[in-house]
Amino acid sequence: MVSATANKLYNHITGKEMLSSIHSAMSGLKSFTTRIRANANNIANSNTAGYKKTRVLLENTRPDGVKAVVEKTTYSNTLRPEETKNSQVPAEQSNVDLTQEIPDMMLNANHFKANLESLKTADEMMQSVLNLKA
Repeated sequence: MVSATANKLYNHITGKEMLSSIHSAMSGLKSFTTRIRANANNIANSNTAGYKKTRVLLENTRPDGVKAVVEKTTYSNTLRPEETKNSQVPAEQSNVDLTQEIPDMMLNANHFKANLESLKTADEMMQSVLNLKA
């Protein structure tokens, strides 16, 4: 026989709160995946003339979560002379700063891992409650 306390705990955890934590962790995983992909794309194109880096902003969503908003930057970084047949002309270079992108990518990877651990913890809690109920 399952105690009344176990039933209350089961109803509480399997309700809105548990789903909210799972939704929050899943939206975090998705958002940080988007940020890591943008970092990788920026790094891969850092030597491409005229490339504008991609920036990913995070916005809160309701009820609980985060959403990635992707945008291209418009500012230019530097103009460098580029050789043509007869002269040198200024050519716009990439605005990607590797000293910023690489640490950002490492930070985003850590945020991804933190959300993954949150999801694992929510799963373990759900399993524990289901075991109590059984």
